[in-house]
Amino acid sequence: MHRLSQSPTDPAFVQDPYPFYARARASGDLVFWEEYGMVAATTHAACNAILRDRRFGREVPPEVSPDIPPHLQPFYDLEAHSMLELEPPRHTRLRGLVVRAFTTARINALVPDIDAIAAQLLAGIPDGPFDLLDALARPLPVTVIARLLGVPEDRTDDLLCWSNAMVGMYQAGRTRQMEDEAVAATLAFRHWLEGVLADRRANPRADLLSHLIAAEEDDGDRLSSDELVATIILLLNAGHEATVHTFGNGIKTILEQGLGTVTQDAARLPTLVEEVLRHDPPLHLFTRYAYEDIDLFGHSFRRGEQVACLLASANRDPEAFPDPDRFDPDRPVTTNASFGAGLHFCIGAPLARLELARTLPALFAACPGLRLVEPPRYAPVYHIHGLERLLVTR
Repeated sequence: MHRLSQSPTDPAFVQDPYPFYARARASGDLVFWEEYGMVAATTHAACNAILRDRRFGREVPPEVSPDIPPHLQPFYDLEAHSMLELEPPRHTRLRGLVVRAFTTARINALVPDIDAIAAQLLAGIPDGPFDLLDALARPLPVTVIARLLGVPEDRTDDLLCWSNAMVGMYQAGRTRQMEDEAVAATLAFRHWLEGVLADRRANPRADLLSHLIAAEEDDGDRLSSDELVATIILLLNAGHEATVHTFGNGIKTILEQGLGTVTQDAARLPTLVEEVLRHDPPLHLFTRYAYEDIDLFGHSFRRGEQVACLLASANRDPEAFPDPDRFDPDRPVTTNASFGAGLHFCIGAPLARLELARTLPALFAACPGLRLVEPPRYAPVYHIHGLERLLVTR
């Protein structure tokens, strides 16, 4: 196995990680990434296989579970109840309860809300230069997920701040300040949400939060208070954090390629949305642990060994996507890795696709002359890949 060195905090890498991914894929399905100290899956085939293989999972095997510093305990106390970090049987139970409330019909019923929120935000766009992330990409997804769940929309600014701070725990090169901010956000988020849940238990409504409180399995099992808090925080964070950067990265590319008119063609819109999701996704690295000794792609994994699935590299694999670096709005749809695969496939994928399909046409209909004011720059973080700002004018 080839050993490759690439600092995930190197400014050039953060701005364009794709040359490293190409070098990694050329070295094999699996490489050893020195800075992370672990094997990384580089190709579409390898990432897809590992994500779907039940012999790998997110939950940390007890024998390699790290000691949690006291100052981080509140964050990991919450993570211990998040279905994103669990495997069967707890994952099966939690996801099953959530899926019964997070239905396709409920998602599709959001179309009028998405259209109305987008129209309101677009009506407020100024004539001069503005940051499209602040004007549209940030407020729209958080408002939509808050409305879906039924949490107060007047706290969306707080939700954005708390979510951004918590995501910092997964970034390369995190600092003690980032850790302290993440823990403070966790405690504030939890305190606020427990108040909302208490009110909703006393006054149920026709919203997802009330359905989650009431969700039951056949044996009468309900989400515990800790599980409910962790699940709502996961849905709020995941329901907008990745979508913000999907919007930003995708609109950036559409503007650079001069493809705004494609958004007005209903027949081409589905493939455009899939290409936005594939070409420059927000989540670049997702890890798994081996649960037994496994021989795969020429490597002998040992129980407890961690592997990084490079999702954005899988999306640029020429074996799966011909001419993969080219943004092609008419590319035939092939399953990409942006939402993961297997047990932990993103439960919010239908909502993300719907938001893109409704909002991209609305944006370019309202601003047909939209153009970049300055070259966009990505935020100096990894493994979340998103823009610092997207300065445009209409």
